[in-house]
Amino acid sequence: MNTHPGHRARILAATTATAGLLLVAGCTSTDDGGSGKKTAAGGVELVKAGKLTTCTHLPYPPFQSEIDGKVQGFDVSLIDLVAKDLGVRQDIVDQPFENFKTGGSLNAGQCDLAAAGMTITEERKKNVDFSDPYFNATQAVLVDKKSGIGSFADLKGKKLGAQAQTTGEDYAKSKGLDPVSFESSDAVLNGLRTGQVQAVVIDYPVVQGWLKDKANADAFKVVDNIETGEQYGFTVKKGNTKLLAAINKAIKDAETDGTYKKLYEQWIGPYDESAASPAAS
Repeated sequence: MNTHPGHRARILAATTATAGLLLVAGCTSTDDGGSGKKTAAGGVELVKAGKLTTCTHLPYPPFQSEIDGKVQGFDVSLIDLVAKDLGVRQDIVDQPFENFKTGGSLNAGQCDLAAAGMTITEERKKNVDFSDPYFNATQAVLVDKKSGIGSFADLKGKKLGAQAQTTGEDYAKSKGLDPVSFESSDAVLNGLRTGQVQAVVIDYPVVQGWLKDKANADAFKVVDNIETGEQYGFTVKKGNTKLLAAINKAIKDAETDGTYKKLYEQWIGPYDESAASPAAS
């Protein structure tokens, strides 16, 4: 985390849901929900019978956030595919990011896997096993259209914002900039709206989500994309090879049969294969 925290290490105050609150997601049902069997298809051992229990940290749209009383998003939809293959339903537990980033929740049997828009890093691999990458994340420079900023190079001397503990913040600092630090992605957007900052550096999919709102698209524009080489992965307890294989199979199948592209367009935006699909990289 210290070397390359990724913006998944979000400040805990940013979550509005109660830590540990159980939120049911996904509409896949199961026949053995009441049978008490903790072994799913393919011999995958589960912490709770009939359920694939996912740890996450809310909110982090478009990957996971509560919409109409239900946790939904790109990560949720992909893990629903894994649950379906296993013949169970997905249950989501909201926890502080630290709990599962260190492998603690997984080791304690609180969840089977973690899905939280999490950057794969060597440091984190010491604590958990990562799936194949399922998403390539670039950083975007989003600016107020009235700012006159045309690229990352124009940010010197301007009021810049970033989300605390994120790779976007790290990148800006590494280039000699001193960004204003905001606790959550919502706070970053609010800083731009209220003129506290003229530009922000944050994950491109987050920006794509913001720009779906016409008011945001009218006021702000992306002037630069920064390739930081970040890829997201799902995590399981070290040594949980059967579940890892099931996750990797679901990702691969979704990419092959077009489901990945459909979900990407639903949750994130226009699909650019080179930017979006890890299989292409």
